[in-house]
Amino acid sequence: MKNKLQHMKPDEIDQFIKGIMGNVMASQSGGTFNPEDGINHYQSQPTQKGNPLNSSAFETHDSVFVRIPIKDESRLKDIRIYHTANQLMVEHIPEQDAKHSITLPAMVKKKGSSAKYKDGILEIKLIKSYDIQYSQIDVTEI
Repeated sequence: MKNKLQHMKPDEIDQFIKGIMGNVMASQSGGTFNPEDGINHYQSQPTQKGNPLNSSAFETHDSVFVRIPIKDESRLKDIRIYHTANQLMVEHIPEQDAKHSITLPAMVKKKGSSAKYKDGILEIKLIKSYDIQYSQIDVTEI
């Protein structure tokens, strides 16, 4: 199962998740749930449109992984990678003046990230952050 998930394309992962959600929600709602409605309700932007890097981002229990196919290995020395708590920025790939931003599926920590290149894939591993701070907002009558 682990090997199968590692080699799945983002569209295949999307279909896999929709299938699981449909099965779970249908059993809880008596069979009237449409998985497309649930996905579309929470999806603010298309996942693969406008993705010139062909990147994929996914999370595990402890980490967030971003995989970017790199055709020209000589470009690795020029790549610059930065991240915030919820975004990854990649510069100088595929062209020198290119800049890309990838929204991460979960919040990540500032430290502990790593990047490895193997078999034409740049894999960036970020450590998930569980310290989500909530602030209550009081509602007052005007």
